[in-house]
Amino acid sequence: MVSQIETPVYDSKHAPNLSVEGLVQVFMSHHRSFFTSVMAQAMRIASQGTPVLIVQFLKGGIRQGPDRPIQLSQHLDWLRCNIPRCIDTPQLDDDELRSLLDLWHHTQDMVCQGRYDLVVLDELSLAIHFGFIPEAEVLEFLKQRPSHVDVILTGTDITSAILEVADQITELRRSHQP
Repeated sequence: MVSQIETPVYDSKHAPNLSVEGLVQVFMSHHRSFFTSVMAQAMRIASQGTPVLIVQFLKGGIRQGPDRPIQLSQHLDWLRCNIPRCIDTPQLDDDELRSLLDLWHHTQDMVCQGRYDLVVLDELSLAIHFGFIPEAEVLEFLKQRPSHVDVILTGTDITSAILEVADQITELRRSHQP
């Protein structure tokens, strides 16, 4: 048996606006090792044909950066800072800060161009907390993004202003100690 799904063709003059509003989702935890579940969600969505961008703001070590994205699958691009280490303190040298800001500006450009339907911004909240990226810029970015784009923000300490604009907040925690 063969099953086919036919996409209906709507006459835009007579049909209501059928666009779907994108959501802002927040995944937060006090532990920095919960990214696996968010990555699995992104990979599942990309495997269904949805363009996905994953940006890890505080991870480095693989000589990547905005000009060298890694394509994990046909519809999933992955970016990290072009720095030799992972950032875990607010002390950065000038090259590291420039790399992080280049990645932030590149991310904003890619999203505004409408290239992706889902954007995962990993540990952006820590970049805000450390003072690398102004919270006001992130809030403006969320407000100005194309209306269909879903954004997932992850981190250990999400600001209350970002939580206010979130459509969904998921707090991940351990139920027992090993």
